[in-house]
Amino acid sequence: MAGKNKLKKFADLSLLSNVYQNFDYLNPEIKHVDNTSVDLKGKWKEKVFKNNNPLVVELACGRGEYTLGLASQDTTKNFLGIDVKGARIWQGATKAKEEGFDHVAFFRTRIEILENFFGQHEIDEIWITFPDPFLKDRKANRRLTSPYFLDIYKRLVKPNGIIRLKTDNPKLYHYSLQSFTEDKGGRVVFHHNNIYEMPFIPKALQIKTYYEHKHLEDNCSIKYIEYQLNVG
Repeated sequence: MAGKNKLKKFADLSLLSNVYQNFDYLNPEIKHVDNTSVDLKGKWKEKVFKNNNPLVVELACGRGEYTLGLASQDTTKNFLGIDVKGARIWQGATKAKEEGFDHVAFFRTRIEILENFFGQHEIDEIWITFPDPFLKDRKANRRLTSPYFLDIYKRLVKPNGIIRLKTDNPKLYHYSLQSFTEDKGGRVVFHHNNIYEMPFIPKALQIKTYYEHKHLEDNCSIKYIEYQLNVG
C-alpha cells in the first residue's frame, strides 16, 4: 500500500501548478503541469511568482515544513523549496495549495546542478535546515556547506545575500563553521550552538519541523549559523 501511495504522489506532482520538476540531471529541462517544458533560468520571480519580491530558497526541503513556516510569517517574499524526493515535495506542495500560499513553490531536482536552472545572483537567501550531515569524512564534499557547494551559492546568491544553516548535528555545525570562516567570499554574521538558550530567538528560528521536534525530545541542541556572501 505504501508503494502505491508513493506512486500516486509522483503522478499527482505533475498536476500541481506550484511544482516544477527536472527528471534527468543530464538534461537541464524543467517540466511543469501536464509535462510541459518551461524555461525559468533567471525568470523565477517573473514567471512563477508574478512579482519581483526577494526569492528565498530552502535546499533539501523534505516535506517543505520550513518553507511553509517561513511563508506563513512573511508574504513579502517568494519561497521555493528544493528537494530530489518527489513524495516529500508532494506533501509540502499540497499543503501550500490548501493554505492558499501563492508565494510558495517547489522544485524537484538535484542540488548539485542548481546552476542549470538559476541565473547569476537570482537568489536572495538560502536556508539549509537539518540536512544530511554525511558524517563519513570521505563524503564531506556532499555536505551542503562544503566549499564545493559554497562556490555554487556564490554564483547564484545576490551580493550580501544570506545563507542560513540550522542543524542538530555537532560535526556538521563545526565543519560548516570552519568552511564558512575559511571561505574568502563572505563572513559569518552569527552562530550559536544552542539557539534555545538564546535570550531572544527570532521568529524564523522558532519554526520546528517534525525532525526538529524529535531532536529536541532526544535532548539534542539545535545549532545555527548565519553567513553573508560577497562582502568586503
